Amino acid sequence: MSIRPTWFYIALALSAACGLARAQGATEAYPAKPLHMAIPYPPGGATDIIARNLSQKLQELLGQPVVLEYKPGGGGIIATEFVAKSAPDGYTMVMVTTAHVINPSLRKNLPYDTLRDFSGVSMVAVSHILIAATPSLQANDLAEVLSLARRNPGKLSFASPGVGGAMHLTGELLKYMTGVDIVHVPYKGGSAAYPDVIAGRIPLIIDPVFAVWPYVKSGKMKAIAMASPSRVPSYPDVPAVSETVPGFSVLSMTGIIVPHATPRPVVYRLSADIGRALATPEVKARMSEAGMDPSPTTPEQFDAYIRSESAKWAKVIKKAGVTD
Repeated sequence: MSIRPTWFYIALALSAACGLARAQGATEAYPAKPLHMAIPYPPGGATDIIARNLSQKLQELLGQPVVLEYKPGGGGIIATEFVAKSAPDGYTMVMVTTAHVINPSLRKNLPYDTLRDFSGVSMVAVSHILIAATPSLQANDLAEVLSLARRNPGKLSFASPGVGGAMHLTGELLKYMTGVDIVHVPYKGGSAAYPDVIAGRIPLIIDPVFAVWPYVKSGKMKAIAMASPSRVPSYPDVPAVSETVPGFSVLSMTGIIVPHATPRPVVYRLSADIGRALATPEVKARMSEAGMDPSPTTPEQFDAYIRSESAKWAKVIKKAGVTD
């Protein structure tokens, strides 16, 4: 074994120190160029509204443009894969939705690993999901709906905007946790189901509360229960499912993730600025208009949420036999 001269180790140490200094300097200079946020759905929807409001405020806080890149398709997979393959430098992020924690169990051969290939930055917002019913249904709360379903297995049905989405799986989770047999009827979008629910052809619907509530207010539907973990302050008279089914909790969420190897100081900087942006009155007001509640988290909290939700939906999807 050869013995290196002392000067070799001194040079090696100096080289490592210089490399660390360059890395720290790059982090301290962040951001030094425009950032890019991939959006998994076309312009005009709720995710787009959140992204536009958030990006405008982030530009002010970061001092750099935040460019929105629309990459719809594949239930969010196209946009997420794009970011998975991007440089882990904090300049490319993706706004994910609840589909991000459903896809690992629903879709085969994902081009990335949901848990290993990304770092959570922050949850951005949540929206609340409502179980509503046709006015003629002979049940006015969740306990009565479940009782009716048990007396008539396979006779009750619920509508949702499509197979494998958060609304469909909210119904499957309810079935999983209560053992009732209620038939799922998928539609191409929630609004397509409303005429059938109003007319009583489909007794139940599961959809975002902001979309259903106008029909509840007009008496064309009646609210049964909110899927949120507890009562929602904006709708205090609507019970939470958990009041009848302890432990039940579903929220439709959006959040920001980056490639896993992104430097932690950069992740923390992004997370902190997202939190500051979501705390501003103008962002709060615009999100409220879209039926969303700002819900910033730490990176660690968002990573833990993604892990727990992925595990939860894996059980539900396997039990229900849901396939894409």
